[in-house]
Amino acid sequence: MRLSAAFRSACRIFPGSSRGQCRSGVGLLRTFPAIGTSPVRDAASAGAGGSSEAVIRNVEKYRERSGDVWYEEAIGEIIRKSRDGIAQLQQCRPAPQPVLAIIQAGEDDSLLTTNKDLAGKVGLNVMQICLPTDCMEDEIMEEIQRLNEDPKVHGVILHLPHASLTSCVLNAIAPDKDVEGVTDLNLGRLVRGDLKDSFVPPFASAVMELLERLGLCAPGKSVVIVGENGPLEVAMQCLIQQRGMLALSSVWNADDLQKQVSQADVVVLTSTGPAEFLASWLRPGTSVINCRHANFSEHQDAPVHMLRVEPLAAALRMQNVVESSRRWMEKQQYQPWRLRSLKLQPLCPVPSDIEISRSQTPKAIELLAKEIGLLPEEIEAYGRTKAKVRLSLLERLKEQQDGKYVLVAGITPTPLGEGKSTVTIGLVQALTAHLKVNSFACLRQPSQGPTFGVKGGAAGGGYAQVIPMEEFNLHLTGDIHAITAANNLVAAAVDARILHEATQSDKALYSRLVPSVNGLRKFSPIQIARLRRLGIEKSDPGTLTAEEIRSFVRLDLDPAKVTWQRVIDTNDRFLRKITVGQAGTEKGMTRQAQFDIAVASEIMAILALTDGLRDMKLRLGRMVVGSSRTGQPVTADDLGVTGALAVLMKDAIKPTLMQTLEGTPVFVHAGPFANIAHGNSSVLADKLALKLVGEGGFVVTEAGFGADIGMEKFFNIKCRASGLRPNVVVLVATVRALKMHGGGPSVSAGAPLPREYIEENLELVADGCSNLRKQIQIAGLFGVPVVVALNVFRTDTQAEIDLVRRVAKECGASDAVACHHWERGGRGSVELAHAVSKAASQESHFRFLYEPQMPIVEKIRTIAQKVYGADDIELSAESRAKIDYYNQQGFSSLPICMAKTHLSLSHMPDRKGVPTGFVLPIRDIRASIGAGFIYPLVGTMSTMPGLPTRPCFYDIDLDPDTEEISGLF
Repeated sequence: MRLSAAFRSACRIFPGSSRGQCRSGVGLLRTFPAIGTSPVRDAASAGAGGSSEAVIRNVEKYRERSGDVWYEEAIGEIIRKSRDGIAQLQQCRPAPQPVLAIIQAGEDDSLLTTNKDLAGKVGLNVMQICLPTDCMEDEIMEEIQRLNEDPKVHGVILHLPHASLTSCVLNAIAPDKDVEGVTDLNLGRLVRGDLKDSFVPPFASAVMELLERLGLCAPGKSVVIVGENGPLEVAMQCLIQQRGMLALSSVWNADDLQKQVSQADVVVLTSTGPAEFLASWLRPGTSVINCRHANFSEHQDAPVHMLRVEPLAAALRMQNVVESSRRWMEKQQYQPWRLRSLKLQPLCPVPSDIEISRSQTPKAIELLAKEIGLLPEEIEAYGRTKAKVRLSLLERLKEQQDGKYVLVAGITPTPLGEGKSTVTIGLVQALTAHLKVNSFACLRQPSQGPTFGVKGGAAGGGYAQVIPMEEFNLHLTGDIHAITAANNLVAAAVDARILHEATQSDKALYSRLVPSVNGLRKFSPIQIARLRRLGIEKSDPGTLTAEEIRSFVRLDLDPAKVTWQRVIDTNDRFLRKITVGQAGTEKGMTRQAQFDIAVASEIMAILALTDGLRDMKLRLGRMVVGSSRTGQPVTADDLGVTGALAVLMKDAIKPTLMQTLEGTPVFVHAGPFANIAHGNSSVLADKLALKLVGEGGFVVTEAGFGADIGMEKFFNIKCRASGLRPNVVVLVATVRALKMHGGGPSVSAGAPLPREYIEENLELVADGCSNLRKQIQIAGLFGVPVVVALNVFRTDTQAEIDLVRRVAKECGASDAVACHHWERGGRGSVELAHAVSKAASQESHFRFLYEPQMPIVEKIRTIAQKVYGADDIELSAESRAKIDYYNQQGFSSLPICMAKTHLSLSHMPDRKGVPTGFVLPIRDIRASIGAGFIYPLVGTMSTMPGLPTRPCFYDIDLDPDTEEISGLF
């Protein structure tokens, strides 16, 4: 806000106060002819409107009550009603403290004085914002926008020169805070007769109240409104006409003004005019309501009775503020869904995924957000079809009961694919679009590595996918790019710190780390935190001893023990091992390093497990980037980079809202590697979705790879971090994959399938069901009901389908259902939706596989034996040394995140089915302290995929005329 020196302290908030008097009066004036001794009776007999007896009774009744008594009672009634409304609001959680904001130009406090006293009686606060007298429109708009975004402000009124009240300024006020009723939207609602959602201008309401009280608001009465044809005049005309009265509007310089008012029963002066308004123009008994101090010249023979209007209008303004607060609080509560699903018209044969995606027109993301109960201020649109959702939603709906929590996992994957994402999307389409049950899908964001490499995208497929699938599979909202930037900032900080410590003295380092700026030298907050970790309680840079300076400036990172790597979101095998620091400017500080794929970054794992900005910042600061020469861990906090990382990640922490082909909501957020990380979408996406679906709804989230990896990590790592407990596991299988586990020939993506996979072979299916049986047993270890979803292909026979369903039920699954969502959409998974709903109603006995206090070795052994079926584990010497180190550093209670091949229950990718009789070798053990887990390496794990001979990018192209993408999938 730009304020002149004279107004530097003029932005004030006044708590409710009973002090202060109104400095300006607004009057209702009634003229009576001086005939006889009773002007009232003479006015009535002269035809003041209605029956003369009625007018006499009303006016005499008013005079008998000493005039102001009736008026004060009317104001008191409004104040009591408003105060009761505030009391009801205070019982809500969170309890609002409504504020009426006044934007004014200059030092005229008349409006503030008028409203402050009544605000105190009601229980409101008044905020006064004083702008310079010659303020520009941009300054006014800036203040209005700020107040629109302030949730504590529930009313905005303008006390500005008439020339400043342009249409742009008036309509800049948020309609739900427009307690003066001046915006086009509120006026439009009033014209339409929609008084429920509009705000009536307080002066218009006050005039109507007076007319009602004095018996002048009756059909057939004529009212002339003299003013400027602005919002107040329009509102008043509508209200008068809605009561069956005749309303005429006139401007001050109208040629026939005197003639119009001479025939009126009531004249309302809504603004000051260029000349006097003469009482002699009026016929006897005409009532005059003067709202804006018009220059009214009373006729010497026509006594005028004054009645204040502005205090009544001010009371009605307070009533509008209370109503605005009530509406705001109502919006904060959980809103039932009003979702309109999109219709599907499946074709046969099923077209390509991208053709299906383009055949459907997605809803505008703002519409979808509104349908599922999101407030406009809770979304940040990225184009037309995707939006970030703000985490403030969790606070708003913290009292709302969560929905049911469903995990989609799978059997051990094969190159043929099992379709977990497709099942996830088909299930939520069935629940919401066909069974009319609130549901949300929560998916990981796919890496561009596989998209341009060999696997392709992860938006689902067929008639069960997220749309637009091009946006889903490409940049989306830039989260992975933010992670890449943050990760590589840490890497740059590591190498720069090693260089500077190796080439500078303690004194030189200290003078550069804590420079003098404008003669002032001070530590930054993150440097103060480092001093405290070192046990140094000083905060004045000039008081540190030489030894304390050395401890502060020397991280003493051992280049050979740097564990932090650079990342890029591209499959690039030649970055698996690199040498950095070869330029002459780096003074020989070369070392071996590598690049990982971006989704393998620990920052990605942190994004998936954090529960908010504060927690994310703490986790980022705890990240260990390497060890000092004395063996101490060096963290991002030690590097001083944590705050910068939080800034880079501030938008990435918000889940992205998209939709399925049938218009049901999807959260896309995070995509941690399922080998060295936990392979699940974010905790935050799940928590937000569970609040949005409500008590009777479902949130369906997916775990990467097979149940032995993704599901186990979901339970032991993600559920520990989130505190959430799943109700059902959906285990996905295909007849084709089961045949491979049963001993079928090897296949590769894109190559023709051997006949064993396209012809009926019950023997192979029966043998392969051993893997399905084992995965059901693994889910049973955690006490969660299992529903098997058999993802059906056209080559599957009914006998094969029946065999799988029978075996699954015999092995303990609650149900086993054949799913046809790929070719039918949600309609093809309705049976699965029923089965999941039934299983979710069962009592769950969820339990963790191990306690975090168990020794690291025992936690690893428990997973190897109970989940993988190994006889035992074998630790290398390096692994044992790392375990001792982690125990010494206090990391032993962290959960275990096993890094092993996803292609087998064992560590041997070629061993399909259920391998037995093997010992699981632990080659090395590493830690992601920020993410909060220890990950043992089983065999050789690649964190940087390579491109095949013919990558997917050969088929991807862009039409320069239409900008249409082709060949993506």
